[in-house]
Amino acid sequence: MKIQGKMFLWLSFFILAVAILYGVWSKDPAGTTALFLAFGLSIMIGFYLAFTARRVDAMAQDNKEADVADEAGEVGFFSPHSWQPLSLAVGGALAFLAVAMGWWLLYFSAPLILVGLFGWVFEYYRGESQNQ
Repeated sequence: MKIQGKMFLWLSFFILAVAILYGVWSKDPAGTTALFLAFGLSIMIGFYLAFTARRVDAMAQDNKEADVADEAGEVGFFSPHSWQPLSLAVGGALAFLAVAMGWWLLYFSAPLILVGLFGWVFEYYRGESQNQ
């Protein structure tokens, strides 16, 4: 994690230099603002990763002599049979379509988003997968 924190901090300084140069050279307020916001986001991620790296054990990526197999193992739990992301994707697509077509589409997208969100959060609290 130390490597990623340093990479994001260096990236943030690069984005800051580009933002200043772009703002002086182009006089474009929208692009300059976007670059300064990218600087802010990059520095927040960099400081978070650097702060977190001090609190966790050293990982294989922090060791220069580590092999790829040193980081092998379980990554996490992923639900193999969930239909909730499909409901969220369709609801989200309709919500974004509502911006272009008409706000009345939000009446159809909001229930799909809520069903998908609540179903995904409470998926393992009921049914056959309750004790997993």
